[in-house]
Amino acid sequence: MTEGQTETIHVLLADDHDLVRTGLKAALRAHPEFSVVAEARDGEEAVREAKRVRPDLVVMDVRMPRLDGIEACRDILSEVPGTNVLMLTSYADERAVMAAIVAGASGFMLKEVQTAELLEAMRVVGRGGKTLDAVSSAAVIEQIRRGNVVSEEDRLAQQLNERELRILDLIAEGMTNREIGEQLYLSEKTVKHHVSDILGKLGLTRRVEAAAFAIRRSVKHPSD
Repeated sequence: MTEGQTETIHVLLADDHDLVRTGLKAALRAHPEFSVVAEARDGEEAVREAKRVRPDLVVMDVRMPRLDGIEACRDILSEVPGTNVLMLTSYADERAVMAAIVAGASGFMLKEVQTAELLEAMRVVGRGGKTLDAVSSAAVIEQIRRGNVVSEEDRLAQQLNERELRILDLIAEGMTNREIGEQLYLSEKTVKHHVSDILGKLGLTRRVEAAAFAIRRSVKHPSD
């Protein structure tokens, strides 16, 4: 790179709407500091493409099929260290903003922002900085004011469905798989499968760790 040149930011665009990706590519053509190196239509494809092309910047929708943007963000940052993620969304949901931050995203922007503002956010995040639009910043401030900051533990628990959360609580009560099955009218084999899924989603390896997780969560959220 010669003096005066700006290093190119290699971009992966991830959005399940073709028109959104097409619009972003069209906007970027007039700005040579950006180079779109890959696209993805869902979260799983975004993770695969990020591992393949190792982009500087992933611009990703929060809500996508197969794997949502929050989970895809977490997986990408785990698999491709050094990548920066800018999350896009149609509206600023307070919990989504906080969850994205916890997952490691460096920016969060509404799709309705002006093109110039989005491009500047891409420059900032693509070069390792952090940014939030005004609406998302207000959402974060409100969450902090309420004391509702989403911890990593909370984010992990959000992956569990209602049945899995119930099984997790029964594990914390010291019940065996057979006892849980009797309580929930499930076979012992089915309960064993659910327990394995719970451990995988929480990133745990032992049943006792799941029990401790459930106890910590019940202390933080006694009304859950």
